[in-house]
Amino acid sequence: MRIPTFLLIFLLSAGPLYANCGGSFSTFVAALKAEAVEAGYAPTIVDAFFASARQDQAVLRADRAQGVFQKPFIDFSRRLISQNRIDRGRSNARKYKSVFDRIETEYGVSRGVLLAFWAFETDYGAVQGDFNTLNALLTLSHDCRRPDLFRPQVFAALELYERDDFSPTCTTGAWAGEIGMVQMLPSDILENGIDGDGDGHVTLKTSAPDALLSGGRMLASLGWRADEPWLQEVVIPNSLDLSQTGTDHTKTVADWAALGVSARQGELAAGDLEASIILPQGHKGPAFIAYPNFNVYFEWNQSFVYVLTAAYFATRLEGATIYDAGNPDPGLTGAQMKELQTKLQGRGHDVGKIDGILGARTRRAVQAEQARLGLPADAWPTAALLSSL
Repeated sequence: MRIPTFLLIFLLSAGPLYANCGGSFSTFVAALKAEAVEAGYAPTIVDAFFASARQDQAVLRADRAQGVFQKPFIDFSRRLISQNRIDRGRSNARKYKSVFDRIETEYGVSRGVLLAFWAFETDYGAVQGDFNTLNALLTLSHDCRRPDLFRPQVFAALELYERDDFSPTCTTGAWAGEIGMVQMLPSDILENGIDGDGDGHVTLKTSAPDALLSGGRMLASLGWRADEPWLQEVVIPNSLDLSQTGTDHTKTVADWAALGVSARQGELAAGDLEASIILPQGHKGPAFIAYPNFNVYFEWNQSFVYVLTAAYFATRLEGATIYDAGNPDPGLTGAQMKELQTKLQGRGHDVGKIDGILGARTRRAVQAEQARLGLPADAWPTAALLSSL
């Protein structure tokens, strides 16, 4: 008798029982099959599920070529946000009004948030990826960079296959195994998938109601606080202590207001909410106040520039004005960023991988060194900082 779903979810978070990464791909797959049978799946189901399995080198190339995230916020956001995407987003908001009304009632997730994800992940469903999902998951599980992330997804896909909601040969998506209009991994579909159109299946590739409701439920499961804001553009005073900016530092909205922070449009949120000030390109560039829901974005995607752009685009779709780009100091090239990360690492800072990407850990290290050197501690690396190090 097969293991129940609640136990399967537990196993998804556990480490490998049989199959490790690397080695012969066929041996790796054979070990996964043995583990699936041990978990209670019928051998005929397991054989059929893995029959077309193969390694996909294109997945590995895509995994190692994510240079778009090296772009600074202004460039990145201008590349992703167009008037066409805004117009189509607002059109979809009208088309699926009843779906968004349900999401806001049941999960408290504002429609702009899901519209922004829908736009960025698949251009509102138009570009969902053509990688075979099973082969992508197997390839990334076999690869020894992040097997613990991808290997459980193979078993989640097997569970979906048994429910007739996954095809080993026909289900396609992103190179990292995400499926459907808002790009959810198989385990996320298992835990949060909703049959929004009532056809008896969770079909995220072709059903917008299924995809949007499932995305809303997933955000709620990740900690989204119902009916609260997530991001807002602000104006900061010249007197603000820049070392207190960044996602590592929070104050109440009332405290930020007392320090001279004001909303560029409308009013700041409730004074008792905790919030951070984000300066993606330093104190001379755009400024935002990030509310608690902003942190949930990082559960969806780990890229700082993607998260900030998605959160900002959600506000645009709900009526916010175009941000004031200001006149930020020139940033560093990719090669200079890697040099900076190497120097920061040499000074004992944890910057993660030396990849030329200004992520959260690199920003934290930059801010610490700026404070130490007496430079504006706004977490925006410049040539002056690089030369000082």
